[in-house]
Amino acid sequence: MPRATGPEPDRHLASQRYFDQRFGRDTVKVQPGEYYVSAHGEAIVTVLGSCVSACIRDVRIGVGGMNHFMLPGAERDAGVSSASARYGVFAMEVLINHLFKLGARREHLEAKVFGGGRVVASMTSSDVGARNARFVREYLALEHIPLVAEDLLDECARKVVFFPATGRVLVRRTIIGGSDADLASEQRYQRRLQVEPVAGEVELFRAPAAGGGA
Repeated sequence: MPRATGPEPDRHLASQRYFDQRFGRDTVKVQPGEYYVSAHGEAIVTVLGSCVSACIRDVRIGVGGMNHFMLPGAERDAGVSSASARYGVFAMEVLINHLFKLGARREHLEAKVFGGGRVVASMTSSDVGARNARFVREYLALEHIPLVAEDLLDECARKVVFFPATGRVLVRRTIIGGSDADLASEQRYQRRLQVEPVAGEVELFRAPAAGGGA
């Protein structure tokens, strides 16, 4: 598997926070290219078109997080060994490594994944959504993180609300697409990936194998 390199992780940490009256709790919205982790009972929300999100949590201590990413380019090979996979690897490892910092352990992780819809015109011809879905499934299988639920592909956008403390996920599908602002945000993210490669020399660490310290 390619090793992820890139800028300091905090650059990608979501910061848009608000109080959701419906759920009665603080909520953080994850935009394309961002992630967020929580150990304080917050909700995490995102809107997905062709991008995918992985919701990963430690089932033992209730710490969890969500990312929102896509693979750039038009490569047919979306496997974890492809050139574009370093973007996906980076998005997954930034999330997982932050969970480790909060006390999570690899053997207690589980994942739920969402997105990969065919809703953004500029992304449908190259099957971006399908490539993103394939990548996230393969990555989790190689990392031996159980995939316990998924809602991928199809011609719809999705609003996903994740409650890390319990693992509950609410998904609302929209056939026509999410809000114009959310889908436009994915398009800007796609264009940015095409001109701004993952840069830097900082290699993200891996957690020790089971039995070692987290």
